[in-house]
Amino acid sequence: MTESHSSTLIGIAQKFDITGRVSDVQKYGNGHINRTYLVTTDKKRYILQKINADVFPNVENLMSNIVAVTNHLRSRGENTLTLVPTVDGDCYLRDGGYRMYEYIENTVALQAARDENTLTVCGNAFGRFVNALSDFDASSLHETIPFFHDTPRRFGAFCAALENDKSRRAHTCAPEIKFINSTGDTLDKIIKGLADGSLPLRVTHNDTKLNNILFDSVTGDARAVIDLDTVMSGSMLYDFGDAIRFAANKASEDEKDAKKAKLDTKLFTAYAQGYLNAVKNSVTDKEIELMPYSAYLMTLECGIRFLTDYLDGDVYFATQYPEHNLVRCRTQLKLAHDIMSNASTLQNIIYSII
Repeated sequence: MTESHSSTLIGIAQKFDITGRVSDVQKYGNGHINRTYLVTTDKKRYILQKINADVFPNVENLMSNIVAVTNHLRSRGENTLTLVPTVDGDCYLRDGGYRMYEYIENTVALQAARDENTLTVCGNAFGRFVNALSDFDASSLHETIPFFHDTPRRFGAFCAALENDKSRRAHTCAPEIKFINSTGDTLDKIIKGLADGSLPLRVTHNDTKLNNILFDSVTGDARAVIDLDTVMSGSMLYDFGDAIRFAANKASEDEKDAKKAKLDTKLFTAYAQGYLNAVKNSVTDKEIELMPYSAYLMTLECGIRFLTDYLDGDVYFATQYPEHNLVRCRTQLKLAHDIMSNASTLQNIIYSII
């Protein structure tokens, strides 16, 4: 960071209602969407973020969601992010699109689970998040990313990409295209459930990765759920399914040998125990029934998105080599197939916990 850039950021930080004099501003974290900085004063530390207006064009609505959700969580006794207002009392700096949070000391974000207990703690944290917001009017939230988990719509985008074949790559992924086309009638259970009311509309996080939990650096307990930009209305099944996709796969998302992609039932059980123990007072029978399906659906949806981007010429996901999105797609499709092959086993695990 240049001296002039650092000086500019110090000036921006001083436009917030902070305690003490700013002594340092440094880049912070591994986020790919917003630019994040650690602000140090002679009294406290803070997180300063420049919101990516290309991804989130309506910053006003985004911040309105975060204010409403964090206030509600705090009223329910949950630890959550604390926004620092500007000196003018606003929730973000409109000139430049910056916001600031209080830094949560003595915490760590994990990129991989240390053990099964880590996933139980993670599941419990995301479950408490959903449960504490079960009496919040989810319909009042703004849609920060339209149709984010509308899987049938994602399938439609895939079909359009296949028809256009902008990158002339369709001939390289015939097996993947065939598999995805065979799943078209399995994609709408959650969307239909939300539409007919058989599934409750809830506040959902929509990015339930392990690294969106801050763990206490000493005790290992969950201190806060972070990265609230995708908090919207939806189904808790989106959160549960996407967490399983990320946490319980024996292979990494970028694994080139798709055969290694396999659901680890021990990790599935560990996460499910934490999650269900937190939501047991608000979860419905229909949600319980569809939990294994949700893991399949969110994994398949991710695979569809990767292949769509591959066919479109890699315009959305950052890639390191030409076949990167195809490799990612194959891993997700293999995992989705494995989940459905073991659906009855996973259902028994869910029922044994609840």
